[in-house]
Amino acid sequence: MVRRPVAWIVAVVLLAEGCVIAAFNWFLGMVADRQHMSLAGIDPDLMSVSSKIGGVVFGLYFALCALVALLVAVRDRAPAGFGRILLISAAVVHALLGAAALALTDPAVFVTLMVTFALLLLLLMTYDAEPAPAARATDGGDSGKGDGTATAEAAPQTPAPVIPAPRTEDRPGRAPFTRPAPTTP
Repeated sequence: MVRRPVAWIVAVVLLAEGCVIAAFNWFLGMVADRQHMSLAGIDPDLMSVSSKIGGVVFGLYFALCALVALLVAVRDRAPAGFGRILLISAAVVHALLGAAALALTDPAVFVTLMVTFALLLLLLMTYDAEPAPAARATDGGDSGKGDGTATAEAAPQTPAPVIPAPRTEDRPGRAPFTRPAPTTP
């Protein structure tokens, strides 16, 4: 399967990207501090500290996304809940940064961001297409007994939802509408 290598690659790429972004913003903070740079009258120390804090926060964000991708690779299961939201937000960040990079910088930066974006989408989409565990157990897989026969205990059956019959009111000039009762196999 292609899923596990993609998850490992995404984890490595996001961790490297987090380290590079944190180091680059830390470097920019040092440059702003040593050059006493100011933008629109902002205190140079404030610019330096905010650049360093922003770099650390953004680096930790990508490191956390890398941790989620690493857990996906180790468990070989789709990300769920907060992890899935985190990976989706990382994909959105890469798409937006890619659009800005295409407009403002070198096309190589755009290509790098789009490759990372594509890897994130591939990770999310390949794990999204897997069948549910109950469906795998009833499709011919054994239910843990080792004899190759699936039992009804492997996939609990849920009752079909009950749909109430609609109210039928006689209206002048119209026949009442009735819906047939749902049938279950």
